[in-house]
Amino acid sequence: MEQWAAGAQVVKIFNTTGYGNMENPTYQGHGAVMFYCGGDAGTKSIAAQLARDIGFDPVDVGPLANARLLEPYALLWIWLALRGGFGRDFAFQIVRR
Repeated sequence: MEQWAAGAQVVKIFNTTGYGNMENPTYQGHGAVMFYCGGDAGTKSIAAQLARDIGFDPVDVGPLANARLLEPYALLWIWLALRGGFGRDFAFQIVRR
Protein backbone atom coordinates (compact mmCIF):
# COMPACT_ATOMS: atom_id res chain seq x y z
CA MET A 1 0.00 0.00 0.00
CA GLU A 2 2.73 2.46 0.88
CA GLN A 3 4.05 2.43 -2.71
CA TRP A 4 0.80 4.13 -3.83
CA ALA A 5 1.83 7.29 -1.99
CA ALA A 6 5.60 7.21 -2.37
CA GLY A 7 7.27 9.43 0.21
CA ALA A 8 4.05 10.07 2.13
CA GLN A 9 3.58 9.01 5.73
CA VAL A 10 0.14 7.41 5.78
CA VAL A 11 -1.94 6.66 8.87
CA LYS A 12 -5.34 5.01 8.66
CA ILE A 13 -7.53 6.49 11.39
CA PHE A 14 -10.95 8.13 11.91
CA ASN A 15 -12.97 5.84 9.67
CA THR A 16 -14.37 3.11 11.92
CA THR A 17 -17.25 4.93 13.57
CA GLY A 18 -20.10 7.30 12.80
CA TYR A 19 -20.14 11.07 12.64
CA GLY A 20 -21.89 11.43 16.01
CA ASN A 21 -18.93 9.78 17.69
CA MET A 22 -16.57 12.11 15.90
CA GLU A 23 -18.43 15.00 17.53
CA ASN A 24 -18.62 13.36 20.97
CA PRO A 25 -16.78 10.07 21.52
CA THR A 26 -17.35 9.93 25.28
CA TYR A 27 -19.54 7.19 26.78
CA GLN A 28 -19.96 6.78 30.51
CA GLY A 29 -16.89 8.94 31.08
CA HIS A 30 -14.61 7.01 28.70
CA GLY A 31 -13.55 7.63 25.15
CA ALA A 32 -14.61 5.26 22.41
CA VAL A 33 -11.76 3.29 20.91
CA MET A 34 -10.13 4.62 17.75
CA PHE A 35 -7.88 2.11 16.04
CA TYR A 36 -5.10 3.35 13.80
CA CYS A 37 -2.19 1.92 11.82
CA GLY A 38 0.68 3.21 9.74
CA GLY A 39 4.32 2.83 8.82
CA ASP A 40 5.96 5.75 10.61
CA ALA A 41 6.04 5.96 14.42
CA GLY A 42 6.21 9.77 14.47
CA THR A 43 3.26 10.22 12.16
CA LYS A 44 1.27 7.62 14.08
CA SER A 45 2.03 9.49 17.29
CA ILE A 46 0.62 12.71 15.82
CA ALA A 47 -2.54 10.93 14.64
CA ALA A 48 -2.98 9.27 18.04
CA GLN A 49 -2.66 12.62 19.79
CA LEU A 50 -5.29 14.13 17.50
CA ALA A 51 -7.63 11.27 18.40
CA ARG A 52 -6.86 11.72 22.10
CA ASP A 53 -7.47 15.48 21.85
CA ILE A 54 -10.93 14.82 20.40
CA GLY A 55 -11.68 12.39 23.22
CA PHE A 56 -11.03 8.97 21.71
CA ASP A 57 -8.97 6.16 23.22
CA PRO A 58 -6.43 5.61 20.41
CA VAL A 59 -5.11 2.07 19.93
CA ASP A 60 -2.19 1.30 17.62
CA VAL A 61 -2.90 -1.82 15.57
CA GLY A 62 0.46 -1.97 13.84
CA PRO A 63 1.70 -1.37 10.30
CA LEU A 64 -0.32 0.11 7.46
CA ALA A 65 -0.80 -3.41 6.06
CA ASN A 66 -3.24 -3.92 8.96
CA ALA A 67 -5.56 -1.30 7.45
CA ARG A 68 -7.42 -4.22 5.87
CA LEU A 69 -8.32 -5.40 9.38
CA LEU A 70 -10.06 -2.11 10.13
CA GLU A 71 -12.42 -2.25 7.13
CA PRO A 72 -14.57 -5.10 8.53
CA TYR A 73 -14.62 -3.33 11.89
CA ALA A 74 -16.09 -0.24 10.22
CA LEU A 75 -18.61 -2.39 8.36
CA LEU A 76 -19.65 -4.00 11.64
CA TRP A 77 -20.29 -0.59 13.20
CA ILE A 78 -22.32 0.47 10.15
CA TRP A 79 -24.36 -2.74 10.15
CA LEU A 80 -25.14 -2.48 13.86
CA ALA A 81 -26.08 1.19 13.50
CA LEU A 82 -28.28 0.90 10.43
CA ARG A 83 -29.62 -2.65 10.42
CA GLY A 84 -28.80 -4.16 13.79
CA GLY A 85 -31.09 -1.98 15.84
CA PHE A 86 -28.41 -0.05 17.74
CA GLY A 87 -28.93 3.27 16.02
CA ARG A 88 -25.99 5.62 15.66
CA ASP A 89 -25.57 6.52 19.32
CA PHE A 90 -23.13 3.78 20.35
CA ALA A 91 -19.42 3.08 20.20
CA PHE A 92 -16.95 0.33 20.90
CA GLN A 93 -14.61 0.47 23.87
CA ILE A 94 -11.75 -1.69 25.03
CA VAL A 95 -12.10 -2.86 28.60
CA ARG A 96 -8.88 -3.73 30.41
CA ARG A 97 -8.21 -5.43 33.74
